[in-house]
Amino acid sequence: IADELKIPSYIVDPVVVDEMSELAKVSGMPELVRRSVFHALNQKGVLKKYCKELGIDYNEKTFIAVHMGGGISVGLHKKGEVVDVNNALDGDGPFTPERAGTLPIGDFFKLYYTGQHSKEFLLRRLKGDGGISAYLGTNNVKEVMDRVLSGDEKAKKIIDAMCYQIAKEIGGLAAVAEGAVDAIILTGGMAYSDYICEEITKRVAFIAKVVRVPGEFEMQSLYDGGARVLNGVEDVKEYI
Repeated sequence: IADELKIPSYIVDPVVVDEMSELAKVSGMPELVRRSVFHALNQKGVLKKYCKELGIDYNEKTFIAVHMGGGISVGLHKKGEVVDVNNALDGDGPFTPERAGTLPIGDFFKLYYTGQHSKEFLLRRLKGDGGISAYLGTNNVKEVMDRVLSGDEKAKKIIDAMCYQIAKEIGGLAAVAEGAVDAIILTGGMAYSDYICEEITKRVAFIAKVVRVPGEFEMQSLYDGGARVLNGVEDVKEYI
């Protein structure tokens, strides 16, 4: 579109933004490197919005941001860079409405080699039909929460387990930050749920103030990023 109009075009904080520390990239297996794939646009956009409202500098503070949607990413934002974050796309971190998250890898390989399930089935279990969908037959969190609130014990167990894993991920990043966290931000579609946010908050509130910013702000964040470049607030970088 931009080429046809003979104007510049910009992309803002794509999912493969990589600001991870070298330590965070070490996987434990030389053949594999931990990769940065997460909801960079919404995480950074929400934090910049939060900082602007409080009159503080995003580039001078430390936050843990939790995007909770079809995928869940938990990122440590330190002085404007996401120095550690789970790969929210490819089997890392908490399980989600449709993704399996981190698995016991040895048992996964044993399951694969039994031949009971096709490669395609297992890939779908990792991403698309894993997590809540695999346990409860739906990835609709509102529907699942209705079941929880009506007394469905199985639905409650799975939602509670997801919240447990999210809190565990937050706690791990708090340790990396040596406990010096200014705030924990819960955002994304699931941040609308009082139950989910309360289950997470009760486990992590000792670390830092927990702030809810429900919803997704990708379109506004794209606009804001382009405006910062056009107004000379940020420099343009070339993605290669």
